[in-house]
Amino acid sequence: MKLSALAPTFAVCRLDAKALIPEWATRGIFFSVSRTDEELSIVCEEALVPDGIRCEKNWRALKVAGPLDFALTGILASIANPLAAAGISLFAVSTFDTDYVLVKIQDFERASSILGL
Repeated sequence: MKLSALAPTFAVCRLDAKALIPEWATRGIFFSVSRTDEELSIVCEEALVPDGIRCEKNWRALKVAGPLDFALTGILASIANPLAAAGISLFAVSTFDTDYVLVKIQDFERASSILGL
């Protein structure tokens, strides 16, 4: 499995479930939007998030080289298990073609080393 790092720093934001998807969230090289009946969750470049938005900042993203076949199993587990053993938490985002794993900036170098980046 080949990983690459995305350059920007990211934020994971939480908005009201009925909020419209804000234009600022869609400007970067990578963003992900999920809506449930409880929240609107947005992952986007940290520099784009306006003041006053509830968010968790200081994330770096690792991208799994894809596209990945839907029949593949254990991709996220092969990333999550060694990081969990090292006490590194993650935030995962999956797309049609691949997976992204976000780790906090302070854990990024260690996570990259553990995962052989």
